[in-house]
Amino acid sequence: MTASLHSLLGFAVWTMLVVFIGIGFPRISAVLVRRSPPKAFAADVPHGSDRYRRTMRAHANCVENLPIFAALVLIARAISLESTTFEMLALVVLPARIAQTAIHVASGSNRAIMVRFWFFSVQLACFAAMALILVTS
Repeated sequence: MTASLHSLLGFAVWTMLVVFIGIGFPRISAVLVRRSPPKAFAADVPHGSDRYRRTMRAHANCVENLPIFAALVLIARAISLESTTFEMLALVVLPARIAQTAIHVASGSNRAIMVRFWFFSVQLACFAAMALILVTS
């Protein structure tokens, strides 16, 4: 398996972990200890702590960006692209995503927002460079 496919797999697993640990566990435990009824988690109604709501948004960010990353990596595999630069860019995406998510969940301060935006910008730059490599190959 290529480095880019490993990174894609890591991105998918990270997205699942965010939902399982950050969203699923709090919801299931709230229902099991009868703090909340199962229907208490309507998607269109804010609920939970600030951290919980940030986790919801961080998960949505993962879900929104995973298809872009997947498309780039899978197109590279489909055309049998052999590019060290492409592979290195793909390897940068996962730690940037993990850092962005962790900071998003940890704090809503202005400083945290600026830092997580930086990590998001790193991902976008990698996506753009990866797309450019694909277009020029």
